[in-house]
Amino acid sequence: MAEKTYRVGIIGLGRMGSTIDDEGHTELPYSIAASAVGSPRLELVAGADLDGDKCAAFAQRWNVDAVYGDFREMVERASLDLVAVCTAACLPKPHSRSPGPERRDDSHADLTVALCEIGVPMLYVEKAMASSMVRADEVLAAVQKAGTVFNTGVLRRFDNRYAVVRDAVLAGAVGDVKSVVHYAPSSLMHGHIHSIDTVSYLIGDPSIEAVRGELLPRDEDFSGRHIAFDPHATYQLRFVNGVEAWTVPGGYWEFEVLGSDGSIRSLNNGAGVLLRKPSGKRGWQEEPFEAATPKSPVVQCLEDLVAAYESGQPSTGNVEVTHHITEACIGIAESHLRGGSWVDLPLTERDLYIFHV
Repeated sequence: MAEKTYRVGIIGLGRMGSTIDDEGHTELPYSIAASAVGSPRLELVAGADLDGDKCAAFAQRWNVDAVYGDFREMVERASLDLVAVCTAACLPKPHSRSPGPERRDDSHADLTVALCEIGVPMLYVEKAMASSMVRADEVLAAVQKAGTVFNTGVLRRFDNRYAVVRDAVLAGAVGDVKSVVHYAPSSLMHGHIHSIDTVSYLIGDPSIEAVRGELLPRDEDFSGRHIAFDPHATYQLRFVNGVEAWTVPGGYWEFEVLGSDGSIRSLNNGAGVLLRKPSGKRGWQEEPFEAATPKSPVVQCLEDLVAAYESGQPSTGNVEVTHHITEACIGIAESHLRGGSWVDLPLTERDLYIFHV
């Protein structure tokens, strides 16, 4: 008996929704459209965008006749099981700065709350889930109230090349975890939402109890409760189990977990894995490690929604985990505003807004 398939619609028919595969990042399906087409559990049936040209291009590219200017009409007419929100986080795009402090655009939060109220069973939402904790709290409440199955686009969490590292860590390959290091310069809301999520995922998602950090560039005047662009940042995290994590603003997207009995490092944005063990006075000794044959993390993310929906179990990137990681990310900016001091989670002040696309 064939497995049930689920009807997918996409809001935002630009890069992640439809065209990112043209950029050559990978030969595996990467856009939501390509990933839905590439999954035997999903059927791409509809798309919505305010830009009529994007609607027309999407319809031709994916052979989808049901395209709409209004996402509500799409959901109503197309009988969707899964909706992917692939709009810019903060409009207007393509601007890289907010038009002014009176503007608190938050497309992802707006659409997520609306889709939960409509009753869509499964949601993929591009990161970040919200641009302030006020809005993130609204998203959390809406998803929980509706019982919506929820994942966001923090795709290393769904990448099997990182899953094997996590499995090794949780199986004790490096002993008791002591610290984690992320390597790469990155913006806060567009980039470190990935790095903090991956750091957390690799060690089993313990709660983060406190964060501190610095926003960059150093000559920028960050003040008030409205940050007008997505700054670069450095950070330190402290988990409830005593593990601490840092980001080093150099290199190219690597993660190292150091424990009482070794170190495991995800190399070159997941392309390889280095496992090392102590070797007496000789320092580290490399150990064999079988890396994973890569699968599409986007297909895995969407199929994780289906698995959670069918089983009634939490999705891998469920809304509670996503809300917590978002709070840690915004907490880094809060720490900067407080002179780089440690900031406990949950945050007491929840109105800090960070514009990002």
